[in-house]
Amino acid sequence: MASSLPSALADKRKRARKVASLLAQTYGDAQCALHHTSAYELVVATILSAQCTDERVNMVTPALFARYPTVEVLAESKQEDVEQLIKSTGFFRAKAENIRGMARKLVDEFGGELPQTLDEMTSLPGVGRKTANVVLGTWFGLPTGVVVDTHVKRISNLLGLTESSNPEIIERELAALLPKEEWINFSHRLIHHGRRICIARRPKCLECPLLKVCPRVGLKPLE
Repeated sequence: MASSLPSALADKRKRARKVASLLAQTYGDAQCALHHTSAYELVVATILSAQCTDERVNMVTPALFARYPTVEVLAESKQEDVEQLIKSTGFFRAKAENIRGMARKLVDEFGGELPQTLDEMTSLPGVGRKTANVVLGTWFGLPTGVVVDTHVKRISNLLGLTESSNPEIIERELAALLPKEEWINFSHRLIHHGRRICIARRPKCLECPLLKVCPRVGLKPLE
C-alpha cells in the first residue's frame, strides 16, 4: 500500500498541472469577479461575498463605496448605516460589524494600508484565509495560498484532486499539487469554469475542455 502512494501522488500532480494548463488555454483572461478599484474595495467586497453571490455583492458595493470611499471614512461609520447599504448580501449585521472593525484596525494599527502578509491579513476582523488569499493574490500578486470557494471545492473533488470537504485541507492539497506560480490564476479560472461549464446541477460535460483528464468523481458515467 505504501509503495503505491508516490505513484498515486505523481499521477494526481500530473493531472493537476494538465488541468491548470487547459484552464489557462480556455480562460486565459479570467479575473476576480468582484468589482473593485483598490485593495480596500476588494477586501470589503470579499468579506461581503461570504454566503452571497458575487453578482449581488457587485450590485451593493457601488453605493457602499460612494458613501465610504476610503478606509478612514468607513472606520468612522455607524453600524446601522452600513447595515442598510449591505442588507441584501445576507448576514448583514455581522458583515457590517466586520468591515467596520476591519477598517478601524487598519487605521489604528496599519496606517490605513492593507498589510501584505497572511498572518497580518488574517488578524483583521472578518478576514479568514480565503479572503486574505483573494486580496494578496489578486491585488498584490502574492501567491500566499489557493483560494477555495464553493466552485473550487466542488470541482477539485470532481477532478479527483482531493477527497476532502474541508477548505483548509483542500487548499493545502492543491498547493502541494500545483506550482506556486499557478496558485492565483488556478482559482480564478476554475471559478469561471464552474460558472460556465461545470455547473453544479447541470454540468456540460460534453462541452468541457477538461473532460479528457476528469475522472468525474461522483457523477454517473457518460452515455
